[in-house]
This record gives sequence, structure tokens and C-alpha cells, in this order.
Amino acid sequence: MLPLNVQPLAVPRMLPACLGFVAGFIDACTFFALFHFFVAQVTGSFVIAGGQFAELDKTMLVPVLAIPTFFLMGLSTTLLLAWSGRTGWTTLTAALAVELALVVAFFAVGMIGAPFVYANAPLAVASSLLGISAMGVQSALVRLLMRGVASTNVMTTNTTQLAIDAAEWLIASHCKRVMLDDPGVQADYVTIRGRFTGLFSIMAGFLGGTIGGALGYRWFGLSCLLSAIAIL
Repeated sequence: MLPLNVQPLAVPRMLPACLGFVAGFIDACTFFALFHFFVAQVTGSFVIAGGQFAELDKTMLVPVLAIPTFFLMGLSTTLLLAWSGRTGWTTLTAALAVELALVVAFFAVGMIGAPFVYANAPLAVASSLLGISAMGVQSALVRLLMRGVASTNVMTTNTTQLAIDAAEWLIASHCKRVMLDDPGVQADYVTIRGRFTGLFSIMAGFLGGTIGGALGYRWFGLSCLLSAIAIL
């Protein structure tokens, strides 16, 4: 059950795809600008944090801080949405505004400190944590406020689900051809097709974002983040 008055919305398919693009774009930028660090998900941070127990001389501060930062932003977003007293699109707009503010702050700090030469430099750490915070907010708002929408910033589970949906779509297509007069089979086919295409649009958006972010950073440096800001 969602907390208090927070209710998920049926959103246009373009919105999750755009958020996927934003996540991929920011992830690619930070990969090149911030020492091959990913801000859109924290799985890598768990690996790095664990590895630092064996290689203490290679300690990098940000991956260790990324885990509690991402967690706290998800927690804070949930509490803020639950206590805001708002509903529907107003709540979603407010959550996106918080993410936008964090991305703008990330952009501002990054532009001041770039190019970064030391991973644990204060501005490098601050910039990384602001990017992580923005993705933590996005991850929470999608899960809380968008009905039936998959993650827009973590593609591992999405890839598995897309494979499952593809197999179910093939099975449903066969059943649809064999049982033309069965309305239940026809309805299942439409549902599975919609689920597949919705998830595919998010993943395509994320991949497009990573390509756009990589090319944008190569051509314009961190100023390319203005594109992600404009979309938000």
C-alpha cells in the first residue's frame, strides 16, 4: 500500500521514455566526467565498496557515499510526497521539480569544478552526490507515482523482463492465430504487447540517452547537461 495520499498515475508512454533518456544521458556524462562512475544506479557502487576492503590504497570516496545517498533520497522523496497533501499530476510535477533542482545544482557545481583531476576533490564529490541524489528522486517518483511503469534508470531487471515479455508475446501471438474466436486470448495478446512496447520504449530512451550523453560530453563537456535540464 502506498503511504498516505500518494496515488500512482496512468502516464503517457512518452514520459517514462523521456525520463529513461535523461537517466542515460546523465549517466554517460558522469561516466566520462567523474572517473567512470555511474550515478543512475548503485549496483556498481556496492561492488566498488566491497572491493575497497581488499584494496584500501585505491579508496574512492564517492562509491561508498553513493549507497546511503541514493537510499536517503528515495526515503526523503517518499516522505515528502506522502506529507505534501497533494494528489495526481500536482504531486508528480512537484517531484520532477525536485529532480530538476538537483540536476541544475549538479550542473552548476560541475561547471565550477570541471575538469576534475582528483576523484575525492570536494567539488567532484559534491557533483557526484548531486547527480546520485537526482537519480534517487527519479527512481522513487517513478515507482510511487507512475502506474505499471518499470524503472527508468536501472536496466538489468528491465532487460530480463523484456526477454520474458518477448517470449510471452510470441506465445500470445501463436495462441491468437490458433484461437481467433476467444476474446480472452485476444485481450491477453493486447496486454502483453502493450507491456513489451512500454518497457522497450524506456530501454530505447535510456540507450539513446547514453549515446547522446557520450557524444554531448565529447563535443561540449558538462555544458551538454543543459539538454537533460531542458527535458526535465
